[in-house]
Amino acid sequence: MQTRAHVIVVGGGNAALTAAISAAGEGARVTLLERAPEPLAGGNSRFTAGAMRVVYDGVDDLKVLMPDLTADEIARTDFGSYSAGQFYDDLGRVTHYRIDPALAEVLVERSFETLAWMRAEGVRFLPLYGRQSFEVDGRVRFWGGLTVEAWGGGPGLVESLTGIARKHGVVIRYDTRATRLIIERGHVRGVAADTPDGPDDFHADAVVLACGGFESSPDWRARYLGPGWDLARVRGTRFNTGDGIRMALDVGAAARGHWSGCHAVAWDLNAPEYGDLAVGDGFQKHSYPLGILVNNRGERFLDEGADFRNYTYAKYGAEILAQPQQTAWQIFDGKVIPLLRDEYRIREVTRVRADDLAGLAAKMEGVDGHNLLRTIEAFNRSVDTNVTFDPSVRDGRGTRDLAVPKSNWANPLDTPPFEAYGVTCGVTFTFGGLHVDPSARVCAQNGEPIPGLYAAGELVGGLFYFNYPGGTGLTSGAVFGRIAGAGAARL
Repeated sequence: MQTRAHVIVVGGGNAALTAAISAAGEGARVTLLERAPEPLAGGNSRFTAGAMRVVYDGVDDLKVLMPDLTADEIARTDFGSYSAGQFYDDLGRVTHYRIDPALAEVLVERSFETLAWMRAEGVRFLPLYGRQSFEVDGRVRFWGGLTVEAWGGGPGLVESLTGIARKHGVVIRYDTRATRLIIERGHVRGVAADTPDGPDDFHADAVVLACGGFESSPDWRARYLGPGWDLARVRGTRFNTGDGIRMALDVGAAARGHWSGCHAVAWDLNAPEYGDLAVGDGFQKHSYPLGILVNNRGERFLDEGADFRNYTYAKYGAEILAQPQQTAWQIFDGKVIPLLRDEYRIREVTRVRADDLAGLAAKMEGVDGHNLLRTIEAFNRSVDTNVTFDPSVRDGRGTRDLAVPKSNWANPLDTPPFEAYGVTCGVTFTFGGLHVDPSARVCAQNGEPIPGLYAAGELVGGLFYFNYPGGTGLTSGAVFGRIAGAGAARL
C-alpha cells in the first residue's frame, strides 16, 4: 500500500509538530510519522521543563506571549529584558564562537516572532518563576536571560502542539519508524517505514526530518562521544537513535557540527537508563551553584559558580562522567536548602541528610569521608564573606587560594542541617548532525541543498559546540521547524 501526502514529517516532538503545523498552515496535506507509540510520543520535548529562550524588550513584549500576565505579577516582578545582542553573545561565548553565524542569526532574529506565532496558534506560555527567579528585597527577579516556559512544561507543550496539528488536519501515525528516504531523479519523494501493519512507503513532495539526535544509542555514543559515554544515562526518550541522521547521510547529506559533543547534565545517581515520563525532568539537579560538588575521593573538581546555571549545566554532565564511578555529590547547608529547585524534593531522589558534616560524610556511600571533611574545611576557610551573597546576579562572592576556585555564590558550609545529593551524567541530546542551511534545507557534500529534504531540531549540526545556553533547544526546534515546514509546503 502507498500513502500519498504533500509533506512527510518524521518525528513527534516540538520541532516535528511545529514543522507539521507550519506546513499545514501553508495549505499542504501533512502526514507525521512518530516512531514511538502514542503513550510515549513527543521525543525529548516531553521530558523538558518547557523553557524557551527568546529575545524580548521588557514586559510589553512578554504580554504578547503571555497575555494572562496580571497587574500584580507585573508590579512585583523584575522581568528585565533580553536583547538580540545578549542572545548572540551567549551563543558565541558558550560555543567558543564555533556556532554557524547564519544559523545563529535565524535563531536569534526569529525567536520572538516564532513564539508569537505559536501563541497565535494556541500554545500558552507563562513566566518561568519556579526555576529561573529568586525573590530579592521583596521583588521577584529573573536571571540568566530565560523567562518564558510553555504551559504544562514539556508535556503540556507536546499536548498543545499535537492538538493544534490535528486541528490543521495533520495525520499522525504512531508506532511508525522511518527507515529509508525515497529518492526519485535526485529528489526526495518520501520515506519507507516500518508500521504496525508491516513495511510501507509514504510518498510526498518533500520530507522534514525532525526525529532527534543519537543520544539514545549506546554504540553511537561510544563511537562518536568517546569511551565511557555508553555508561551515561539518557534523560529523555529511548527512541532517538540517529535514524534521521543515518537516512540523510545514506543519500549524500553532509555531516556537520560537534559530533564528539553533547548536552549532558547532573542527573540523579539512581535514575533509570532512559527517561521516566512519570518523573519527567525531575531527576535533574541544577542548584549546584548554591553549594559544592565533590567526587567519591571527596574532592571538588569544577567551579560550581563559574556562571549562571543556564550556561554551565549542559557541559558539567561530562565532567561528572569523568569522575570515579561516574559519580558526584552536591552538598548544601541550611542557609541555601530553602532555595533549592523543586526537583530536589521529589520522592525519587538520592539524598542523605545529617545535622553535622561528619555524620553527612558517613552517609555518603562510596565517598572518602576523611578527605571530604578536609575539602570542606579548606573551602570554608577560603570564602570571601565580605562580599554579599545574591543568587540573582553574578555576585562575585568567591573563594581565595583554592586549586579549584568557586567564582560566585560561595558560602561556608556551616549551618545545619546538611544535605548531599548523589548525581551521575544524564545525556540530553547530541550536538553533531546534518548540514542545514538557514532555510532549513539539508545540504549535500558539495554544499548544495538536497531537493525535497529539510531538517529541524536536535539533528541540525552547526548550532551547538561544547556547551549550550539553557532554553535554546526548544526555541531552535520551533524556529527551524516552522521554516522547514513552510519551505517543504511551498516546494
